Amino acid sequence: MAKREAKTSRHEDVFFRHMVGNMRNGVLAIERDGAIVLLNDEARRLFHLPEGDISGQPYADVLHAHPDILRVLGGAFELESLPNRAELRLKSTDTVIGYTLSLVRDDGGQAVGAALFFKDLTHVEQLEERERLRDRLAAVGEMAAVMAHEIKNPLAGIEVLAGLLRRKVPDNADAQALVKDIINEAKMANAIVQEVLAFVRPVRLQVDRTSLAGSIASAITMADGKASRGAILVDTALPANLPLLGADEHQLTQVFCNLLINAYEALEGRGRVAISARIASTDTDGALLPDGHVAVPTVVVDIADDGPGMPPEVAEKIFNPFFTTKAQGSGLGLAIVRKIVDAHEGRIDMTTADGRGTRFRVTLPVEPHKQIKQLQKAD
Repeated sequence: MAKREAKTSRHEDVFFRHMVGNMRNGVLAIERDGAIVLLNDEARRLFHLPEGDISGQPYADVLHAHPDILRVLGGAFELESLPNRAELRLKSTDTVIGYTLSLVRDDGGQAVGAALFFKDLTHVEQLEERERLRDRLAAVGEMAAVMAHEIKNPLAGIEVLAGLLRRKVPDNADAQALVKDIINEAKMANAIVQEVLAFVRPVRLQVDRTSLAGSIASAITMADGKASRGAILVDTALPANLPLLGADEHQLTQVFCNLLINAYEALEGRGRVAISARIASTDTDGALLPDGHVAVPTVVVDIADDGPGMPPEVAEKIFNPFFTTKAQGSGLGLAIVRKIVDAHEGRIDMTTADGRGTRFRVTLPVEPHKQIKQLQKAD
């Protein structure tokens, strides 16, 4: 009987450790004297701890790089009301966690240890921040749309009147040159107004089966017509087995066109642009995680140039609306690109180094998600 009970106890202990070890949430348990009793794999990952048995070691030594966690555990046996479903940003890793701290009591009700249960909320926090950003941009957008419409009408009038004036003085070369400058400036201002309107309007997707190769080919043609390419070489390396995307072909072409124009302008007529794509199916490959857990089939597109790159102070603002380093321009090109990619529930990222070129990475789901389908039905 005693052997059977001992065997059952060992089996329960092994099962318990396997269960805790495989939990998606982090678990950290300590004794009253601060010795670590249990630390599962998720906790090890979040705290960036190496492999190896750390049972019995003081938590203050093991977690010395995470003072925020030390502070939480340090109050475990002193607080009357322990935190439940609280949130904390770890300054050491810039990770946001949701956590609950509980005491472990023996049969007599005495606190003999404490357990910290926590979950990585970084992805959720990022989504919430994106929602807050969208709200702020929506308010600014409404105001900008009104202003753009008010400016657009006088600009059209200036262009028409300048055209009439040009006809009145056909033999005056100086007057013709001045009128030509007026018309060109009016057209440039009107183009900026059009970009502002494109930025502030909601993105309405016409989702269909879209060939990525066809979209990129169209983008190259469009970019060549809008910007001076010069002697720039554009190399494309697209796998033949790329799936058709559930996307808006016109707006996807606009994304790649804007990125190519940026590369042309950075290279100033000389250099190379490399366009490549690959399929990603796991999060380690770069696949999207719409629910934060399960990866969906994803296509990753890189557009890289060997130009001068950007210094950090420019790179961190590159997607900001109205930010530009050009003498002429609205600073909305990349903001519109991000807006279109967001509407496809994808993401865009950039890596650059001063003097070492720039790479834009566009990551898109193969199939439209539920949110896109709902928007399409609503339209």
